[in-house]
Amino acid sequence: MLRSTTDPPRALHALLLFLLPWAVVELAFGEEGFCSASLSTTDSNSQPLYWKVTNPTLLPTHLQDLPGFTRSVYKRDHALITPESHVFSPLPDWINTLGAYLISPAMGSHFTMYLTKMQENSKSGLPPEDVERFVFVIQGSAILSNNSGINHKLPVDSYAYLPANVEHTLKCDKTATLIIFERRYAILQDHYPEQIIGSTDKQPLLETPGEVFELRKLLPTSASYDFNIHIMDFQPGEYLNVKEVHYNQHGLLLLEGQGIYRLGDSWYPVQAGDAIWMAPFVPQWYAALGKTRSRYLLYKDVNRNPL
Repeated sequence: MLRSTTDPPRALHALLLFLLPWAVVELAFGEEGFCSASLSTTDSNSQPLYWKVTNPTLLPTHLQDLPGFTRSVYKRDHALITPESHVFSPLPDWINTLGAYLISPAMGSHFTMYLTKMQENSKSGLPPEDVERFVFVIQGSAILSNNSGINHKLPVDSYAYLPANVEHTLKCDKTATLIIFERRYAILQDHYPEQIIGSTDKQPLLETPGEVFELRKLLPTSASYDFNIHIMDFQPGEYLNVKEVHYNQHGLLLLEGQGIYRLGDSWYPVQAGDAIWMAPFVPQWYAALGKTRSRYLLYKDVNRNPL
């Protein structure tokens, strides 16, 4: 129970909305300024998978239109890019498609990570020469075509890896939201990556010694591939045991849930829809909070000497 000495309904209501952004707060005020608060969360059981990525619910309503407000942060060795600060614009060489770059070499990364919103009768362009591409479907579905003449339907939670300089097209008859990673392929003699098409649920759970999270890798671990994409699941209250500091870069998109991410000396509340860039050697750690699992998609460069 809480007591307010002045104007309890208005002051306490504002305080609770600020402190409890993930919940809907209902207040009932009684005699002598006492009140009770009940918390309710949105029922997501009937919603499509990953719906919160494109419909974020973290921000309290009274802050959504607050001039200048954003949770996004950019620092020398990390960045948190949150949905309210996304800037979409037409993508070069794409048709009827808007894109928002969340990570790019302007930050210091060696890869790009961007969201695309494909509209009715949309079509992709090709990445630059010698650049490989990874596509993951968050909402809707897309059709992938290549020189073989075979079409592959990519529904939600499916993905495709396209090696550098491979002709291909992504098309969408209705709407689709994709997360795309691109980087200039680091050639390794006598090693040649192949096109990969798959879905998260078809990938096996891998052992994670000393950790409690569930791990799936979406690309082969062989030397032909210079990066991998991990899907990591945490139940509420689970966290990383290792406080990681390493040479690899990361690009992360939180697909489900909410939690706390440590980046350097800063601690950030995060939720589905948030994107993170982690530079080499930035201290990093995650803990899952809330009542549902956390799932994030993680880019990691692998199989190459950092020299």
